[in-house]
Amino acid sequence: MLKKLLGLSALALAITSTHAQADKIVFAIGGSPNSLQGQTAQEFSKRLQERLGDAHQVEYYHSGQLGDERQLIQKLRLGTVDLAAISSIMSSVSPEFALFDMPFLVKDREHLQRIDKEIIMQDLAESADARGLNVISTWENGFRHITNNERPINLPSDLEGLKIRTPQSEWRTVMFDTWGANPTPMAFSEVFVGLQTGVVDGQENPLSNINGAKFQEVQDYLSLSNHVYSPIWLTAGKDGWQELPEDVRNAISEVAAETQGWALAKGEELDGSLLEVMRGEGIEVNRVDRNAFVEASNPVYEQFAEQVEGGQELVDRAMALAEE
Repeated sequence: MLKKLLGLSALALAITSTHAQADKIVFAIGGSPNSLQGQTAQEFSKRLQERLGDAHQVEYYHSGQLGDERQLIQKLRLGTVDLAAISSIMSSVSPEFALFDMPFLVKDREHLQRIDKEIIMQDLAESADARGLNVISTWENGFRHITNNERPINLPSDLEGLKIRTPQSEWRTVMFDTWGANPTPMAFSEVFVGLQTGVVDGQENPLSNINGAKFQEVQDYLSLSNHVYSPIWLTAGKDGWQELPEDVRNAISEVAAETQGWALAKGEELDGSLLEVMRGEGIEVNRVDRNAFVEASNPVYEQFAEQVEGGQELVDRAMALAEE
């Protein structure tokens, strides 16, 4: 009887863990529902459900309910998740994605859209495809800033010795190490407790992520740096994507493209409104010396050009697009 029950349990697990049920689209993110990532994911899920109608059910999971981004990438490849929004950790999949870990590379959202068209959806998407992932659309995580509990950050030297949480991204750790901090990679879902308990002194994220996770409740200083613009990529597993019906693939692609415009506009709106919200909640705000940080970032670019094949060309192409 026990063997029979175990067999039935295994069968049930197999049924629920595969996306073979054509009426179900499983979509997951690691971010909180109040972040821009979460708001964008909800908007996409709502629009996609409306487009697909009753024939398909969009199941949306946030806050790492199905795993952090590293785990979600594996689940995309296995087919246990259909869609996921993946951010900085994409550079661990394909080194070329570390282009977006280069400090002060992206000038503004118009510049990002040109990079998306000319570089992401051509070179980077092709690179991801070779590694089993299908990049469907580029959304916004946002321009990143630094918070901590020790002091305002004006110059790179102010980061000396501070334990700064970074995403699980090699190049973000390189960046903060170059600036003198002690970078500490950590899953986003663990950051609030890490800040609260002093495991880390600070972190870096877009305002929407900072406010969405209420980091201002456990941080004293917000230093506006805009040091990196982080996209998020709506991503599917290469094999799983091909198994979806063509009409579903078309609907996902079309709704994802529509959602990009929504996300960029929302991100710009939040840049202003959230800063006032956080100021009102008592966090001290300052602006960093951008020129000092740009100058201190040269070694990061040099290392990227040395380590990533075609890295210098990617940087040159991306920077050239800022002036169009």
